[in-house]
Amino acid sequence: MPMKISTNAGKIYKAVAMVAFMLMFSFSGCVGEDSDKTDSIEQIDNLVVAFEVKDTYTNIDDNPQKFADYLQEKLNAPVTLYPVDGEGAAIEALRFGHADLAFMDGGSAWIGWQQYDLAVLASETKPDGRHWYGARAIVKAGSDIADAYLDNDTYTDPFASFQGKTSCHTGWLKSAGMLLPMGYLIGNGYANVIGDPNTVESMRNTIYAFFNEDASIPEVGDTYYSYKGALRCLSEDRGDIAFVADTTLEYYCVDRVDSNSWCLDESEYVELPLFGRAPGHPVMYNPATMSDEKASIVKQVLIEMEDDEVGEDILDDIINSPRGIVDVGTTEDHLGTYSAAIRNIPGIQAYYGGKYSINTSVSPTKDPIIIAYEVRDTYENIDANPQLLADRLAKKLNVSVELYDVSSEGAIIEALRFGNADIGFMDGGAAWVGWKEYGLSALAADLKPDGRSWYGAQAYVRADSDMAQAFLDDDDTTDPFALFEGKTSCHTGWLKSAGMLLPMGYLIGNGYAEVVGDPDDVASLRSTIYNFFNEDASIPDSGDFYYSYEGALRCLSEGRGDIAFIADTTYDYNCVQKQRNWCLEKEDGSSGYVALPLFGKAPSHPVMYNPDTMDMYTRAAILTALMDMNGEEWLDEGAGYCYNTLTREVDSEIPKNMCGDSILDEVLNTGGLIAVNTQEHMGSYSDSISNVPGIAAYFDGKYDI
Repeated sequence: MPMKISTNAGKIYKAVAMVAFMLMFSFSGCVGEDSDKTDSIEQIDNLVVAFEVKDTYTNIDDNPQKFADYLQEKLNAPVTLYPVDGEGAAIEALRFGHADLAFMDGGSAWIGWQQYDLAVLASETKPDGRHWYGARAIVKAGSDIADAYLDNDTYTDPFASFQGKTSCHTGWLKSAGMLLPMGYLIGNGYANVIGDPNTVESMRNTIYAFFNEDASIPEVGDTYYSYKGALRCLSEDRGDIAFVADTTLEYYCVDRVDSNSWCLDESEYVELPLFGRAPGHPVMYNPATMSDEKASIVKQVLIEMEDDEVGEDILDDIINSPRGIVDVGTTEDHLGTYSAAIRNIPGIQAYYGGKYSINTSVSPTKDPIIIAYEVRDTYENIDANPQLLADRLAKKLNVSVELYDVSSEGAIIEALRFGNADIGFMDGGAAWVGWKEYGLSALAADLKPDGRSWYGAQAYVRADSDMAQAFLDDDDTTDPFALFEGKTSCHTGWLKSAGMLLPMGYLIGNGYAEVVGDPDDVASLRSTIYNFFNEDASIPDSGDFYYSYEGALRCLSEGRGDIAFIADTTYDYNCVQKQRNWCLEKEDGSSGYVALPLFGKAPSHPVMYNPDTMDMYTRAAILTALMDMNGEEWLDEGAGYCYNTLTREVDSEIPKNMCGDSILDEVLNTGGLIAVNTQEHMGSYSDSISNVPGIAAYFDGKYDI
């Protein structure tokens, strides 16, 4: 609670305090004799309290000198105020031993703890008696987010469903309305930082990228500002998610519902689990300059203020904590969940450093950074050696980058899971297992030849079929997928993504097909296919005539089946570009097929990491370095150099095979990389394949986890 004091006023206060102390000393033995509790207090030498003090006080009861006098009486030791003009000055006062105690808000206390090892002695309390308040999201009942929370399905995650929705925040950099939820989402790998991780303004771009550009980030005075405004934003359909305090719904739409006509019925809201706790204003001290014994003595006096008539008045008038000061355990106990969230906010330490005028520096990367990658003894093509990737990243990041040799996709999962590696390149199936079973997250993904980071799973039917007519008739009562039942299906192979897992997962998940057999055994999928379609369903093995995307489409074209489950690029590749002689055409030369809507998207190979073992700054630095390679190309001018078309930077110190275009092509086998987050990249894939019987166990066995 920092306040200002003039130099003369400060001298007067100190003089008064010293006179008071001398008078007390001359009557030693009389002070505190009315209180048994005070008699039990051990003696300390003195106490200095950093406090913001005004030049004058209209109400004498607001003067913090009254607080100092109270402590002096209870401690039987001189207590003086150390005037400060801001939270930063209070931090500095504790840091350099000019003061023993300071009352701070959560942000400055966190900075003091993180930067200078200051500690929490005790905390004020909120009006409800707690020393914290929770940050949570509220959504509407019946929304996909609410359903994902209430369905008791471990594979549906309400926070992952936030992707692309419209968020309602309480204001810019507010704790419960922005810092705690966004810190949680970034820290747990749902969202990636967009922009400079050392600049807090990157938070705005991060919000717009993860949610959408209609996100409500109101200014003071706006209709949707504050807790009340954010809940109103949700209630009036301005947004899909309200980020508020855990008391907001009850306060505005239960206790005061008659005053807020915009409130919906309480049953129309669903409250999600807390992101974390915003701490009450703590009393901070410096363990390096204040002994444990002294801290314990002072803490006891502060806690007992609530039981003293004069102390109660001081708590109410000066400290603004009428419910008392309480013991909150360790610094980690009080600030831990708050710290775990907001430390992931881009530039937050620099922001607080500027706000409090203190020096804050952050280390943006780990050293070394370790990449899980299969390494061969020798490379016929030296340009394909992944050590080139490690060396290029090391040069960009200015830290050591090492390779962690793995022999399988499962080994990559295990390496990330147990912290033996920081990033790994995986296929879609392994990445899904890592995400759903072990909490791994996606940072980036490679691009397909058509420039996408996914391919669609789609059903093709003949243009003259009843399924095609049901899709094209603009009649909501006719459903082409319902007409699949009893038809003959053409799959690309056993457990192929676009040819089986995605369409069957969709049909099972949406109630068209019923699982036949053990729901925990992937072999039941074969019986499920035969039961829903018919026993003539084509499930070819490798090498069979109708195997692969081409084979499944040919299966349909030659009358072997009625529906082909293929990738959304299959028809164009085979019947437009290659013009296979078995492709169907109408008399007018147009396509003889009708493509039905996508079942879902199969993801390209993502770059995965473990959010529990890699901090936000490291992630942001790696992502930036990977994205930089997209713009790098080797130019043979002069001796040759690597030129970045995006940043206009020139690197003439590296060989050609360390330039980004070579590494992407030769090492990573892609034309480029794109920044992604996990839900965005694998969400629709997960929605479908999680319905396939026994799929998790199958993948665990496949990857030997």
